[in-house]
Amino acid sequence: MQIRNAVLNDLPDILRILDAAKLALRACGVDQWQDGYPNADSVRADIENGTGRVLVENGAGLATAAVYVGHEATYDRICGGSWRTDAPVYGIIHRIAVAPQAKNKGAASRFMDYCAELARAAGVPSLRCDTHADNAIMQHTLEKNGYVRCGTIYLADGAPRVGYERVL
Repeated sequence: MQIRNAVLNDLPDILRILDAAKLALRACGVDQWQDGYPNADSVRADIENGTGRVLVENGAGLATAAVYVGHEATYDRICGGSWRTDAPVYGIIHRIAVAPQAKNKGAASRFMDYCAELARAAGVPSLRCDTHADNAIMQHTLEKNGYVRCGTIYLADGAPRVGYERVL
């Protein structure tokens, strides 16, 4: 398994991975990603701004995420808890998804390790991520990979999400 920056030729694989994730979320009764997002425009923007990543094996895309170091405005306010660090800059993971054939084979954990490597190389103290309160699979994946539930953040549209942080 190799993780690399996504390129426009990866767009069909990434969209297939995201579509499968949307179906899986719907089957679990989770309304996350059920409004058309993420979509080709958001994936293309991730690729163009250099944050889109893809995990490939034997030429096939098996997982995807947007990964970067920076500051996320929606993480400025956290309710019902607190972040573990007060750093103004940290690693950020968004839109992580794994293809059905790669589930339970370490793809998500490999991605989490990769994100930690990027954050360490950038000299930031932690990684932050958020997920829907009903997305038990993602919550389990985050906790299994050293993330701690910190409280509730609110997206720009007001939707609540569970905020997680992993101190490096």
